Amino acid sequence: MLGGPGFVAPSERVAVAIIGAGGMGTSNAKSLLAEPEAQIVAVCDVAERTDLKAFWYRYEAGRKPVKALVEAHYGKASPNYRCADYEDFRVMLEKEKGIDAILCATPDHLHAFVSTVAMRMGKHVYCEKPLGHSVWEVRQMARVAKETGVATQMGNHGHSGAGIRMTCEWIWDGAIGPVREVHAWSDAGRWDWLRKSPGRPVETPPVPAGFNWDLWLGPREHRPYHPAYAPYAWRGWWAFGTGTIGDMACHNLDPAVWALNLERPLSVEATSTGVDDEAISIAGLYTYQFGPRGDQPPVKVTWYDGGLRPPIPEGLDPDDPRQRLGERNDGILFVGDKGYITCPGWSGTPRLLPLELHKAYKRPAPTLPRVKGHHADWLSACKGGPAASANFEYSARLTELVLLGNVALRTGKKLIWDAAEMRATNAPEADKFLKGTYRKGWELA
Repeated sequence: MLGGPGFVAPSERVAVAIIGAGGMGTSNAKSLLAEPEAQIVAVCDVAERTDLKAFWYRYEAGRKPVKALVEAHYGKASPNYRCADYEDFRVMLEKEKGIDAILCATPDHLHAFVSTVAMRMGKHVYCEKPLGHSVWEVRQMARVAKETGVATQMGNHGHSGAGIRMTCEWIWDGAIGPVREVHAWSDAGRWDWLRKSPGRPVETPPVPAGFNWDLWLGPREHRPYHPAYAPYAWRGWWAFGTGTIGDMACHNLDPAVWALNLERPLSVEATSTGVDDEAISIAGLYTYQFGPRGDQPPVKVTWYDGGLRPPIPEGLDPDDPRQRLGERNDGILFVGDKGYITCPGWSGTPRLLPLELHKAYKRPAPTLPRVKGHHADWLSACKGGPAASANFEYSARLTELVLLGNVALRTGKKLIWDAAEMRATNAPEADKFLKGTYRKGWELA
């Protein structure tokens, strides 16, 4: 008998290429290898090898290690299996005609360019979060996705979990009454350990062997290589990353955006430990004001990072672990007229507070469909199923809100936001942060 339970013939699998084989690219490759509906056929990265063992990932990445990982996995059933590898994703897409879909896990500043090129070639796209590097980019990505009709998904994997669906169902059921405030936070980002002074590094060490620095820069103007940028700490630089809020709010604010139908803030403001033209602040406080939405009242949403936290609500015991907010360094707190809902990071399972409410509340029957998993949801869409739940139409809305926080931080003003015109009516200086600039040959089509 050929195959067995869960067997999918190679001809029926989605042929996926990994673009960006660093920490998240390697992690996503491992997830796709566990999906019977997918087959990784090519890997692209500007680095042959990237040593991430000293950082959060604790492993070696790059196109050669991921190629070896893929070939070892499929080689168990097909000993001669070979995964193509490339330095430039444009060359790969031109030569490898059998690619159905790409998974983009590059640094933030390349997300939009890679994804739009692939979509215009008819490839389905899974892009890591945040969806783009600027508000304008994420709007462009949503537009191109709609025009091309390809299947899309952002890499906020908690969006496909049961936890975020329970949170929505409880809030819509009135578990805590109308929600007036939301607080969310994360301590994920500290990328400043190689930074010796404000501004760009002045040292010009050699580019590591097997690393195409010019391709890594992509749409950004040339600057000398420095390990303070790559392979790991790029999130801490405005040219390449979007800071902790860009990294983690697409996870931890996701339940609020879905449950409360957040889309067009009236205003956005932010403060931090210091604003630098080059390096992103270590800690920040971001505040969004939203007007009424249908039968939901106005709501104030606050994001905290770098160790900042919301105050403990009145009536909760901070020493009781059952009444903790979030989980360790990440979480979200909904403040309603009748109580609180708190969730761990990555849109985890909700808890009701105070404890009396948690015990008394009768959970509603599920109303939102559950999915098998984040990658599985996207692969199903690639094969003609319903749109993935974090498709670019939804994830562009989520990411735009996140990135507006950085625009407010960099302008130093409370922005009065005109979403229809994509502008801050009181701060024309915000325009340069809403779009950014692009090196010749790297403009978005």
